[in-house]
Amino acid sequence: MKNTISLAWRLACREKRSGIRGFGIFLSCLALGVATIAAVGTVLGGIQSTLRDDGRLLLGGDIDLRLTHYPATKDQTQWIKANATKLSQIVQMRVMAKRQDNAGRALAELKAVDGQYPLYGGLRLKPAIPLVAALSFHKGIYGVAVEKQLMEKLGLAIGDLLKIGQGQFKIRSAIEKEPDRSSQVFRLGPRILMSLAGVQATGLIQPGSLVRYHYRVALENQAQTKDWTKRLDVNFPDAGWHVRTIDNAAPGIQRFAGRVALFLTLVGLTTLLIGSVGISTGVTSFVNGRLTTIATFKSLGASGRLIFTAYFFQIMMIAGIGIVMGLVLGMFAPLLAAPLLQEKLDIASAFGFYPAALLKAAVFGILITLVSSLWPLARARNVAPSALFRAVLEPVGGFPSQGYIIVQAILIIILTAFTIATTKLQHVAIWFVGGAAVAFIVFRFVALFIEKFFRSLPRARNAAVRLAFANLYRPGAATTSVTLALGLGLTVLTTVVLIEGNLARQVDHAIPKTAPAYYFIDIHPKQRPAFEALVKHQPGVKRASQVPMLRGRILKLAGVPAAQIKAPPEVAWVLRGDRGLTWSREPPTEGSEVVEGVWWPKSYDGPPLVSFDQQKARAFGLKIGDTITINLLGRPLTARIANLRSIKWDSLSINFLMIFSPGSMQGAPLSYLATAHFEANASEKDERAVARAVTDAFPNISAIRVKDVLSDVSKIVADIGIAVRTSTSVAIIAGILVLAGAIAASHRRRVYDAIVLKVLGATRKRLLAIFAIEFGILGVTTAAISSLIGTIIGWALVVHVMRAEWAFIPDAVLWTMSLSIIVTVASGFVGTWLALGQKPAKRLCNE
Repeated sequence: MKNTISLAWRLACREKRSGIRGFGIFLSCLALGVATIAAVGTVLGGIQSTLRDDGRLLLGGDIDLRLTHYPATKDQTQWIKANATKLSQIVQMRVMAKRQDNAGRALAELKAVDGQYPLYGGLRLKPAIPLVAALSFHKGIYGVAVEKQLMEKLGLAIGDLLKIGQGQFKIRSAIEKEPDRSSQVFRLGPRILMSLAGVQATGLIQPGSLVRYHYRVALENQAQTKDWTKRLDVNFPDAGWHVRTIDNAAPGIQRFAGRVALFLTLVGLTTLLIGSVGISTGVTSFVNGRLTTIATFKSLGASGRLIFTAYFFQIMMIAGIGIVMGLVLGMFAPLLAAPLLQEKLDIASAFGFYPAALLKAAVFGILITLVSSLWPLARARNVAPSALFRAVLEPVGGFPSQGYIIVQAILIIILTAFTIATTKLQHVAIWFVGGAAVAFIVFRFVALFIEKFFRSLPRARNAAVRLAFANLYRPGAATTSVTLALGLGLTVLTTVVLIEGNLARQVDHAIPKTAPAYYFIDIHPKQRPAFEALVKHQPGVKRASQVPMLRGRILKLAGVPAAQIKAPPEVAWVLRGDRGLTWSREPPTEGSEVVEGVWWPKSYDGPPLVSFDQQKARAFGLKIGDTITINLLGRPLTARIANLRSIKWDSLSINFLMIFSPGSMQGAPLSYLATAHFEANASEKDERAVARAVTDAFPNISAIRVKDVLSDVSKIVADIGIAVRTSTSVAIIAGILVLAGAIAASHRRRVYDAIVLKVLGATRKRLLAIFAIEFGILGVTTAAISSLIGTIIGWALVVHVMRAEWAFIPDAVLWTMSLSIIVTVASGFVGTWLALGQKPAKRLCNE
């Protein structure tokens, strides 16, 4: 055994002295897939490294304590100060910022800070003046620092006045860099910085107002964080803090990066799976090109094991080169991704060496190579020398021995297990593996169907058509390789394009038809009648709705503390942070309907009841009669589930996850949330006139224009769509490489056919027609099947996973079908043209 391995290694090294000619497709397919997986892991590692190393900067402290609606008590504040090195207090809310002459107004994110802000990092202003000076009370007016977008939107400059609530403020500087900006991924408006004294001058902080109070804590030692938060909880168990530490300084970015990384990793695996066809084709072509050498070795007494081992070593040498190429490309990915991450997420991806990510990519590369090359390598070892000599013109076929088939099955199981084990969302990985297996089987059967169908057809009268049909089912035909590779890639592309198109359609077309034109927030109870009268008499207004609103955090579900619940990923957001709460005597009339249980009577005056979202209840295993405990303004409130609702979140009507029975929130300082719907013929001018009238009459009320928000969402969807299509194109490139490999593998046969046909009088035009028909059939068939499968997958994801309305988008499907046909025919044309360039005389002399 030892001698066999040693001899096989020497033979492999001698054969590889000739270089890696003929392995271009093999290397490209392998390197592309490995590079994608390595790049994803490296970029994600860079983001995680940044979040870990710069956690203090992103969070603004070692610990961030947040309360909604109400500030910390005097005792709580004193305890925090006594147990912290530094304390910074921040107040955040959404406001309407106006020009002094009321000629323009914009929704903005207000952030009031104290003199300790920022605890970590540096705030960059232009002009570069101290923050205290920028926000100070000087000559009878408070100062503010604002983002440039706000000044551009309102046509203001440094030194101009800005109206916020009941106060006027002077713009003294522009914000160029806010150190803790990344902790808030999505904003509804540009930032305004002011002092804590300044925010009191606005008059906007009233009982029930949607205000968030942050208490940023600096500790002497970060290791004290866990112990500190435990002591805080012991001293104030019912305070209702939302606690964040540097471990989750920017949870939104972490979740977003994790989802993107998962998708791109699956794209990389798809690329490798498609590339595996090219690898297998390359190895088969390599073996067929060495038939004379193999026959010679076997005639001289070489064993099948020696032959297999020698060529296995050669393939793994080549694979090593491809894997290293992919790892090097992936390792430098952060350099390309850094500008995009900085622009979109305001976060850097630290360039570095992340061995775990590279090792994962390398293992995938090795496993794919083993799975793809074992079969063609094993088929040659058991063939008799005489058969090998006869196979100089015929490729090696048949099945390998049973032992190799078992090893192949074990390798596939290992690859499957490794894929699932290294993916955080394992249920997604399981679906991916299952889907990939089904897709391989489907497209393999499609290839068999094509071969069988065209073999069964009567002989065509036209010679070109007859020969083209024969090329589809002849031994060594490219039918299987082309169908598998292009089919998988185009299925993914079709699915992605259809999902993106449906999301864009929901945002651009379907949602605006049912959505209100404006949301109005922070309406004080005493303002309700005047607000309703004002809006009702505005031109173009169809109807307006108002509901009471508070925010609270879920503490327990069915008696189980929220911290102990392992929530499914799709509903984990329910337990994160604050949720909107309301109460009502009657069930909602739009956007949701009761589907289980019954609504309480209008005159109900008993223990607290709650109406919950049916889909979320199922995900958490909740049923009617179970209890939900929330933190409401610092006190626990437990309610029993009375009914479940089916909620249409995409209607953008006023919908709440939880609606409580009357009396549940008795005495709580509420504010009201309102919507305004307009007539179909109302103009944008009419809509903005209503917002202007409301915010002029009630300075504390903020108006959120739905179309502006949807426009921002549409841009995000478009950016994601571009990124997704770009990443998916990697799989298409792999498919094209496999197609090129299949054509290259059959190049010798095509040259032989072309020469024979030329000698028999066939013209170049006739030969081109033969190959154009062959590849046209492959392109059209593959396009049709992959479009059908991609459409089914897209429909299932949109309807059953995203819970959105489905619309078939023929343009997207036609585009992918056209791409398939063009790529297939063009690749076939290039390969054919090279074959037709061979001189018959030269070839015939060598035969």
